[in-house]
Amino acid sequence: MTTETYRDAWGIPHLRASSARELARAQGRVTARDRAWQLEVERHRAQGTSASFLGAGALSWDVLARRARLDDTARRCFAALEHQDPETADWVRAYADGVNAGLATGARRDPAFARTGLTPGHWRPWTPLGVWLATHILFAGFPTKLWREQAIRHLGPGSVGLFATDGPGTAGSNGWLVSGERTATGHALIAGDPHRFIEDPGVYQQIRLACPEFDVVGLAVPGVPGIAHFGHTGSVAWAITNAMADYQDLYRERLRRTGAGVEALGPDGTWHRAARHTETVEIAGESPVEIEVIETDRGPVIAGGPEGLDAGVAAYGGTGTGIAAGTTVPDGAEAQALALRYPPRVTGDLGFGALLPLLRARTVTDVDRALDAWTEPVNVVQAADTAGGTLHRVAGRVPDRAAANRVHPVPAWRPGHEWHGTHETPYAGLTDGVAVMANQRGPATPLGVEFAPPHRADRIHTLLDARRTWTADGMAEIHTDTLLGSAGALLDHLAALDGLTPKAARLRDRLLAWDRRMDAGSTDAAAFAAVRGAVVRHLAADPVFAPLAEPPAYPEVLLPWLALVPRVGFALEHLLRAEELYGVDRPAVVRTALEEVAAEPPAGAWSDTHRLAPWRALPYEPGEPEGPYGPGEPYAEPGLGGDHDCVLCTSAVPGLTDRAARGPAARYVWDLSDRARSRWVVPFGADGVPGAAHHHDQLPLWLRGELAPVVTDWTLLERTEETDD
Repeated sequence: MTTETYRDAWGIPHLRASSARELARAQGRVTARDRAWQLEVERHRAQGTSASFLGAGALSWDVLARRARLDDTARRCFAALEHQDPETADWVRAYADGVNAGLATGARRDPAFARTGLTPGHWRPWTPLGVWLATHILFAGFPTKLWREQAIRHLGPGSVGLFATDGPGTAGSNGWLVSGERTATGHALIAGDPHRFIEDPGVYQQIRLACPEFDVVGLAVPGVPGIAHFGHTGSVAWAITNAMADYQDLYRERLRRTGAGVEALGPDGTWHRAARHTETVEIAGESPVEIEVIETDRGPVIAGGPEGLDAGVAAYGGTGTGIAAGTTVPDGAEAQALALRYPPRVTGDLGFGALLPLLRARTVTDVDRALDAWTEPVNVVQAADTAGGTLHRVAGRVPDRAAANRVHPVPAWRPGHEWHGTHETPYAGLTDGVAVMANQRGPATPLGVEFAPPHRADRIHTLLDARRTWTADGMAEIHTDTLLGSAGALLDHLAALDGLTPKAARLRDRLLAWDRRMDAGSTDAAAFAAVRGAVVRHLAADPVFAPLAEPPAYPEVLLPWLALVPRVGFALEHLLRAEELYGVDRPAVVRTALEEVAAEPPAGAWSDTHRLAPWRALPYEPGEPEGPYGPGEPYAEPGLGGDHDCVLCTSAVPGLTDRAARGPAARYVWDLSDRARSRWVVPFGADGVPGAAHHHDQLPLWLRGELAPVVTDWTLLERTEETDD
């Protein structure tokens, strides 16, 4: 059997093999060559061993991964896959074999291995499943339930709606489907951009996979075989956004330690034996930490234990106060631990059975059938084929359970919070030849609690309606639109102010005349962001919210969902427009913020402070010889346009920072008339090695909102000989 590797002008790998299995091996090998450091970081994160070379900053994540049983769940799911779908299991195994074949070569290319002393390890057949789990375990934002619990306790049930918005740890996306009746070619277009934390190397890998069974281009997740989220087979294409569904539950557990181990109080009023063992987490440069891993009938305990939430929280990365060790917890009081229940842990199925059928799909019916096996994350999917078929549906497993389970942690010792099968996944249609998905309330509404504000979806609809006929090249103007739909709430408050100082009055009038576009070069956008940030900080400082500012007794990795200032910042529109806000004098807050900014206005444009701040497992060091933009070039965060509620969704955290850690992790346009007319781009490049030719060569395109062509003609590609040890 043979495999061939080709690359286009952007270094994107195009792979051709004589079978699907050999192709999977080739995909693993080329990914290891290009992104060995990224793959090994992800493997260690899935296993909960990343602190062994990244240091104490990774400890809290490692403890969560261990206690949530991610690696064990991956093993279970792979064992079930071997039994139920041996072909897919063998295909996944081939990918892992390919990674192992390419790791040594890839590691020699990347100085991060020498810098940390990390030696490439060995990928097991279930490692890709563990990578998928680790990538998505926080995707649905289950820690938001802890925030809601805190808010309800201090502010009442109405606070759930007031603070409802997609929180700082969730991920969203834009996506739109334009049917053939609205395009110049008579064939559909699918376009969009997944919004995730921007990582370097990127979270998506542009790739082409071809064998006698299929020929697919798309965006793969490094460490996972196939093309799960965004793909084009030539005759059918698909794309996803986060459905904002709620499919993970938190249970408050009452635990007690006995001579035989640990017991948990069940809903039947009986104490049941919980699984328990200890594990040691290694930390680079520090002494190892021993942790206790407990699993009840609900799921793994991710915080606390028989001695309470405080016990060991500092050692595992966390702050605050909770239940003291040895405290007796009365019925109805806060319980001692939190257990996480998530579908793959319960069912032993991670949905990998959908991956090969997606590659083999020829029609939207094939895509639809493949997605019946999808598990998580729960997505809204759009697809179209060359015969004119379209698909708009939700895919994934959402458990059927009590409404309270979705909102906040529920007591494990009380009946009524069990799971009873799964919900049917809803379908939707097109309106006037168009369907838009942007995490708003839509087909997934029955499955979730909080959704994104409608601004991005409404704006995409407006832009699409402005033109009857669309082409692939026209989609960039939608990708890059900067109109801020959520600006009105604050501007309305500014308009109502009187008795301002002259400086504040001039600033107020300037903002009321502003076009509401968060353009990179706009000084008005910078001024608006400054006033908005000041309003958020002053609102969060009001005494009514003081209890929510206290650091809770939870692991550090969960704290971003519980931070008050970001919560106020992302919910600002609701908080300003609510009929009443717990007695807070909002006009006074806005006045104070305006006067404050007028006295010291920002000196430059929006992009001077709104800068891309990608996450790297190993941050660049000052003077590093090979910076992110090429050999010898210093690191500099590029300036951006856009904002959280713009279609160009580059998310700052109002009140905390203008820097953007989240944004479009890729952009794509799938053209069903001719795949060669399709376009794509990622924030950085195809190669994960700093200083390599294709490490950051797509960044200028991404910053300008441009897209690179999808090359489908093999004669236009360069065949490469890439051998491994």
